[in-house]
Amino acid sequence: MSSRTIAIGDVHGCADALSALVKLTAPRAQDTVILLGDLIDRGPGSRSVIDQSIALSRQCRLAILKGNHEEMALEAIADPSKIERWIGNGGGETLSSYGWRSGNSRRAITDWIPAAHIELILGTRDYFETDSTIFVHAGYVPELPMSEQPELALRWRVCSRETTQPHCSGKRVIVGHTPQRSGEVLDLGFVKCIDTNCVRGGWLTALEVESGDLWQVDRHGKVRGA
Repeated sequence: MSSRTIAIGDVHGCADALSALVKLTAPRAQDTVILLGDLIDRGPGSRSVIDQSIALSRQCRLAILKGNHEEMALEAIADPSKIERWIGNGGGETLSSYGWRSGNSRRAITDWIPAAHIELILGTRDYFETDSTIFVHAGYVPELPMSEQPELALRWRVCSRETTQPHCSGKRVIVGHTPQRSGEVLDLGFVKCIDTNCVRGGWLTALEVESGDLWQVDRHGKVRGA
C-alpha cells in the first residue's frame, strides 16, 4: 500500500479527540503524520495528548510542529518568571493535567512535567516540508523561504481569506492556529487551515494531503456525522 501524509489540527488538550482520530486514520509505519502544533493548553488532557504523541512516534513517521502554546510553555520552562503568561493562556489546564493546582507554589515547571514530555516539546519543529506541501502552525511571510521565516509569523500569524497570500515556493500550505468557528476547513486553494475549533465545541480535523480525505471528531471523540 502507498504511504499517506496526514495533517492533524490544533489538539489543545483534547485527548479523547486525538485518540479517536488516530483510531480512525490508523497510521502505518510508512505513513507520515504531522501534528500542526498547539497540542497543549486550554483542554483538560494535555498530559495524555503528549503520551499519545510519544506512542504515535513509534507507530509511524511523526513530525510535531511548534505552536504558540508550545512556545509559551518553553519560555516558562526556561524562565519561571514567565509562568504567569503561560498559565493565563491555557497553561494552567496543562499543569493541572500533571497534578498542579492553582494553590500550589510556582516552583520549577520541571518539577511537575516528566522529562520525556519536556523533551518532546523541545523537539517540536518550526515547519515541515515535502516536495509539494509546506506544513506550519500559523502562517508565513509569503516572499521569504521557509528557512528565513520569522518566529512571529510561524507561531502567531492569522490565516484569513482577506490577507493570506500564496507562498513564493508555489507549494500548497497546510496550517492550524486560526480557529474556524464554523467547524469547516478554510480552503483558499493555495492554503488550507484545519484548526476547526475542537476545544471550544468544534472538531479536531485530520487531512490526508494527497487524496483530500477528511476525518473529524468532537472533543469527546464522537465522529462527525456518525
